[in-house]
Amino acid sequence: MTNGAMVGRVEDIRRYPVKSMAGEQLASTTLGARGLPGDRAWAVRDEVHGGIRGAKKIDALMRLAAAYPEPPSAEGSSPAVVTFPDGTTCRTGDPDVNERLSRALDHRVSLWPLLPADALDHYRRGAPTHADFEQEMRAVFGRAPDEPLPDLTVFPPELFEFESPLGTYFDAFPLLLVTTGSLRTMTSRHPASRFDVRRFRPNFLIATDGPAARDDFPEAAWAGRRVGIGDAVIRIGVSCPRCVMTTHGFADLPKDPGVMRALVKETGGQLGVYATIETPGAVRRGDAVTLLD
Repeated sequence: MTNGAMVGRVEDIRRYPVKSMAGEQLASTTLGARGLPGDRAWAVRDEVHGGIRGAKKIDALMRLAAAYPEPPSAEGSSPAVVTFPDGTTCRTGDPDVNERLSRALDHRVSLWPLLPADALDHYRRGAPTHADFEQEMRAVFGRAPDEPLPDLTVFPPELFEFESPLGTYFDAFPLLLVTTGSLRTMTSRHPASRFDVRRFRPNFLIATDGPAARDDFPEAAWAGRRVGIGDAVIRIGVSCPRCVMTTHGFADLPKDPGVMRALVKETGGQLGVYATIETPGAVRRGDAVTLLD
C-alpha cells in the first residue's frame, strides 16, 4: 500500500480466541485499533488463587484450542468453540463450560469474556505462587538462578498491578511479530531444540529473505519503526521478553527448558517484537512488509 523498503512477506496470520490456548490460522484479517478482531477475547480466571491466568501459571491451557465458528466482531467477545485434548468440544456460552474446563485443566477456573476497563478487580493480579519476588519472576520467565531476568521497565506500569492492559487480555501490546529468520537462526545454533512457531504465539509470522536474511534476528532491527503490512501501518515497539510458556510441552512438542537456555544465550531471552496499530487495514497472507521510516 505504501512505498518503503521491503523486508519480508506475511507467511502466516494467527489469532488466539482464548488467552493461552492454541488458536487458528487465517488467510486474511482486518487490523483495527485493538489488533486482530477476536484475538485474546476470552480468558480463564483462577478460582483458587484469584486473577486472570494464562499458561505461565496453568500450563495445561496450551493443550486446549479455540476457534470462532463465525467471524468475530471487532469489539467484545464473540462466541468461540473450545476443543479439548480428547477431541471433544464445548462453546464459550455452554452452561457447563467452567466445569469442563476445570476438569480438563485439573484446576478450578471460570471462563470470562472481556470486561470494561474500569472493572479493576477483574483485571487485578492474583496471588503469586512464590512469596519472594525474584523467585516468582524466575518461575514466570523460566530463568535459571544464574540467568538475568528481563528488563521489566519495558512493560506498561499498570502490569505490575493488573494481569493485562485494562480492558484487554493481551500480555502487554495488541500485536506480536516473529520472523522466519529468527526461527532459522535459533534452529541452526541449537538443533537439539524445536523452535516451532507455535511455541512463540505470534499474530504474524513474517518470511524474511533477500537482504533481511542477512540479519540473524531481523525484526529486532525494526524497533521504533513504522511498518507497512498489507493495507495497515503498525509501529514496532520493544522486543518480546520470553516466558516459561515457550518451554511447555503441548501437541507434538515436548517440554524443553533448553529452549529458554538457548534464548538467554543468544538474545538475552527475547524473540519477536511487539507492535501497535497506527492505521487500520486489511492484511492477507503473502502481503509485503515494508519499513516506512
